Amino acid sequence: MNDNKRPRWEIEEIVEMVRLDLYNHGRKYGAPAIRKEMESMDVEPLPSISTINRMLRENDLTNW
Repeated sequence: MNDNKRPRWEIEEIVEMVRLDLYNHGRKYGAPAIRKEMESMDVEPLPSISTINRMLRENDLTNW
């Protein structure tokens, strides 16, 4: 088990910050794009696309 596991609230903050950054730079900002960006940032644990979608919905960060 990884002792450096980030808490859920921290992963949610990263998801929100990455989404905002992608949006502000005119790039795609859906869950797949967010996950790809988080992967390039070496974020661990890396949430699944469905988890990112759920986080976006729970925080009213979707267009649907």
